[in-house]
Amino acid sequence: MDICIVGAGYVGLTTAALLADLGHNVHCIDKDINKIEKLNQGICPIHEPGLEELLQKNTQNGRLIFSDDREACMLHSPIILVAVGTPPKPNGDTDLTAYKKVFQHISQKITSHKTIITKSTVPPGTNEWAHTFLVDKGIDDKLFDIASNPEFLREGSAVYDSFHPDKIVVGAKSSKAINIVKELYNELSAPVIETTLTGAELMKYASNAFLATKISFINEFARVCDQYQVDVTDVATSLGVDPRIGPHFLQSGLGYGGSCFPKDLDALGHAARKKRLSTHLLTAVKQVNNQQVDYYLKKLEKKLKGLQGKRISVWGLSFKPNTDDIRDSPSIKLCQRLIQSGCSVFAFDPKANAENLFIHETTNMYDALSGSDALIVATDWPMFKSPDWERVRNEMKGRIVVDGRNFLNPEDIKNADLTYLGVGRS
Repeated sequence: MDICIVGAGYVGLTTAALLADLGHNVHCIDKDINKIEKLNQGICPIHEPGLEELLQKNTQNGRLIFSDDREACMLHSPIILVAVGTPPKPNGDTDLTAYKKVFQHISQKITSHKTIITKSTVPPGTNEWAHTFLVDKGIDDKLFDIASNPEFLREGSAVYDSFHPDKIVVGAKSSKAINIVKELYNELSAPVIETTLTGAELMKYASNAFLATKISFINEFARVCDQYQVDVTDVATSLGVDPRIGPHFLQSGLGYGGSCFPKDLDALGHAARKKRLSTHLLTAVKQVNNQQVDYYLKKLEKKLKGLQGKRISVWGLSFKPNTDDIRDSPSIKLCQRLIQSGCSVFAFDPKANAENLFIHETTNMYDALSGSDALIVATDWPMFKSPDWERVRNEMKGRIVVDGRNFLNPEDIKNADLTYLGVGRS
């Protein structure tokens, strides 16, 4: 099948790599000419394990082409997949400027039938708007079909998730559109959930809202465990073996971040308020998450007898391992809070960087430790799990190691004559 993907961001690139590898002919377009040039040179602009190799493989075999020629791509491809960014507005609503511009261009280029698939995360009712918009522009509705096909990828394992989805959600007005989307993924083994346009939009929001809720639940419960000297990891294990709950997203720590959960909860809350509904649970989920970094810092402040003038080392800046994404990263929030409290922050991350945030970054994880009063492990990169703790102790001035992801072995740290500090770790 011939496919035009609009948007060479995280979702667009991952989807382009998948569809090309499944045997389709894919043109991926983006207005950022520098990004297109790098992609044509085999350079992936984001860090995602396995993605760059997959892009290179399929550009070399001719099934994947990157271009900024929007008009030609839209004109000649019977399938247009929209994967542009939908960032948040200050009021929690979704900025659909880029999305609506795509449909403005599509309305000028339809001369043959197009199946237009929305991959971007958009508020409920957006795909219905797209259908109405094209009709209002004078396009015969026999010339196009709109489909909603949201992604459920995890940053850091997006390539694996693409080839091993737990479900494929397709929303559309016609069975013809649904069948075309199903044919795109015909080589994959996953259940297909067929629904309406708005149903598909809400399924995406429901997944992210529920996962964020699980994270905030275990984080709040970790605070309770903290006060009663119970190990929250034991509680999480108990919860995880219950088939009604499951083990995933029950690791307590500094909280969730990234480009999806924060903005999607805000967008869902805004969509509910437009219908005069209150989302008390979603509000509480956000409140718990927003307080989690401060809970850790209060424990550290008490241990250090104040933060003013202290030198703090931070391992990890990305919001999770295996990505360079620092959007809404709890680690960045942590560093900013430390700086506001009068600390000097020296940080290391193997992939991410925090330019212009007054954080001193080093190129080696141990270099960040020199003369520090405490080390905070803020992202659970595998390389941080079992470092040379003797060297850590020798490099630092202080002795405190804060486990911001509850993934370190407290005994290893104590055996190196260091002080382990966590939340909900007895």
